[in-house]
Amino acid sequence: MGIEDFGGGQAAQSDVLVVTTNDVPGYQVQQVIGEVFGLTVRSRHLGSQIGAGLKSLVGGELKGLTNTLVETRNQAMERLVEQARSRGANAVLMMRFDVTEAADVGTEVCAYGTAVVLAPKG
Repeated sequence: MGIEDFGGGQAAQSDVLVVTTNDVPGYQVQQVIGEVFGLTVRSRHLGSQIGAGLKSLVGGELKGLTNTLVETRNQAMERLVEQARSRGANAVLMMRFDVTEAADVGTEVCAYGTAVVLAPKG
């Protein structure tokens, strides 16, 4: 994976805009649909767990776990966008991620925000 693979975010051609801000310059909220979220839980790969254990002895990035978290965040984001789209939204405002341990067997990642319909001002 190159550095561009760690940034996350959505594809340029997405029909649902996702932002972490309360508003979008040049647009107004026509309708608030409500909270939407994308949730996924991923277990850790045994190989990456062993590698992480060994790496923790000498320090440094845990690349296997980093890759897993990137994939997990991207999947949560995709599910967030799917839910917003299915409810008629064209944008999600105030998007956030929440990450927690899930019963010592994996990582739970939730992307959440407020689904809205935006229209250009004017």
